[in-house]
Amino acid sequence: MKRQHSTILVLACAILGLTVAGPLDVVRAQTAPANVDVPTGAVELGSIELPRRVMANGEALASGTYDLHVTGDSAAPPAPGQLAVLARWVEFRQGGEVRGREVVNIIPNSEIQDVAKTAPPASGTSRVELLKGNDYLRVWSNQNNTHYMIHLVVG
Repeated sequence: MKRQHSTILVLACAILGLTVAGPLDVVRAQTAPANVDVPTGAVELGSIELPRRVMANGEALASGTYDLHVTGDSAAPPAPGQLAVLARWVEFRQGGEVRGREVVNIIPNSEIQDVAKTAPPASGTSRVELLKGNDYLRVWSNQNNTHYMIHLVVG
């Protein structure tokens, strides 16, 4: 039974931990079932509108328009079997100033159907969705068919 739980955990991490080629710095992942390219540098995700106040990394972010900037900094520690580069920090910026940051999960287009039940946003766009009885907010960006998901607590 213990081995089965370990296998399930590794598979879940692998599903969440894959990504496709990005336009900037790229590293070849060897821990995934198939070799995939993973963007390692900064990525601009564009602007989004937060419809209500949320918590990002324990700090309040007011409703409003934010520019999203994925940094090259990995969120640590990574889950076993997951590449550190796939859980990174994203900055919420207004007027060029960082107002908050949160972890973003990077997911390849080939794996997105295993993670999300709804159709993804078109490449080059983002979507903000309320989840779980309006208690959580998901920001989902699709850049060059690489998916970036940020989960925030409403409050």
